[in-house]
Amino acid sequence: MPTRRSVLFSTAAAASMPTALFSQAANKWAPAMDLARSYDQMHTLVISQAGQIRLGEVLRGPSLERAVNVKSVSKTVVAALMGAAIDRDEVLGVDATLGQIVPDLIPASADPRVADITLADLVTMQAGLERTSGANYGDWVSSPNWVAYALSRPMIREPGEGMLYSTGSFHILGVALARATGRSLLSQARQRLGNPLGIRISAWAQDPQGNYLGGNEMALSPLSMIRFGEMYRLGGIWQDQQVLSNTWVETSFVPRTRSFFSGLAYGYGWFLGRTQGHNFALARGYGGQLICILPDLELTIAITSDPTRPARSAGYFGALMRLIGDIVPIAKTT
Repeated sequence: MPTRRSVLFSTAAAASMPTALFSQAANKWAPAMDLARSYDQMHTLVISQAGQIRLGEVLRGPSLERAVNVKSVSKTVVAALMGAAIDRDEVLGVDATLGQIVPDLIPASADPRVADITLADLVTMQAGLERTSGANYGDWVSSPNWVAYALSRPMIREPGEGMLYSTGSFHILGVALARATGRSLLSQARQRLGNPLGIRISAWAQDPQGNYLGGNEMALSPLSMIRFGEMYRLGGIWQDQQVLSNTWVETSFVPRTRSFFSGLAYGYGWFLGRTQGHNFALARGYGGQLICILPDLELTIAITSDPTRPARSAGYFGALMRLIGDIVPIAKTT
């Protein structure tokens, strides 16, 4: 039988996020907890408001401190690393092209337009290349060179003209960032996010050339997910340290395209929408791994779920969005 542990962090500031001061969760959050418990796919639910963790619930699986596979939430992390590289002038901005950064990685057989694909096209998954996600994912990761395979796909659309959800786009982005910064994606993640946020980032999957997978398979604990989301909510700041520029954070939340699958808008690594009259930004991973920020409510929510089961918009993901919608009126009460 799965165990269920309810915890409330009621006195700790967000700067410290302690994990020892547990008590019974306040009745205020009981409706959200009851709904969460009805989802047999959900593992954890953490709610932070106004800089304090109000609720942490483990329904099944590891503790709130244990890192788990957050799947495509990794894409939002890579987008943050892109912002960090731009903040440091290591790349020429979102309009820098593959032809400028990694011309030697473009296969001779690639469409000539590949050289003009920009970092903005990659981070919004508007490269125009045939997707390497979904039914194409297995063939892609079975190939001997993931970058060459992704860049050799046929052009389905002109670059910048619509979202084609593809982990390959983020992997190309990660390799481009590694080349531009002279640091592996793992080194960037640890030094530019892990260290200032005080979170542990372990090594994850690499391609046959040793490049860390951009856009999938990273591991974060639910409490680390909260810190990452809170840093974005606070304009790139954590514990009085500017982790990302406020300009990058604001730019990330500007809608650039739209998902065919969920209908949500998409910025730089974040899905964007509204619920109960409030804007939200969402990092989403397969199976129901989520970080949701509702800035005007000072609210950050982290959810982890069974990573082996799908979470489609008409299924479990839709249920999670209803849960977030139900959390909003609770968060507005005093």
